[in-house]
Amino acid sequence: MAKVTLQRDFLALALVVGLLQFTPLLALQQTEAPKDNPEAQKEKPAAKNFTGTIEKSGDKFVLKAEKASYDLDDQEKAKSFEGKDVKVTGTLDAKTKTIHVENIEPSS
Repeated sequence: MAKVTLQRDFLALALVVGLLQFTPLLALQQTEAPKDNPEAQKEKPAAKNFTGTIEKSGDKFVLKAEKASYDLDDQEKAKSFEGKDVKVTGTLDAKTKTIHVENIEPSS
């Protein structure tokens, strides 16, 4: 009887030690972004400054820079700067060439 109890205790101890070895790995896996989910891995891009002139293009305002023209997602902010040289702070969606506007101010 003592031999059976000793074996059972040894197996229980071995199981506990084995689980303790894998616990840090399980915790690490839970905190990492899933590799098959690109949305979870994306970080918000940092805002940048873009300079140029606010112009009307069709029915919307755009930023005309030296080598490109960018759509602006905040038409209300852009409206009061029509024809003026400005600095637009925001993030660029390169696929659509749209600046997600955080701020527009006259260039200095």
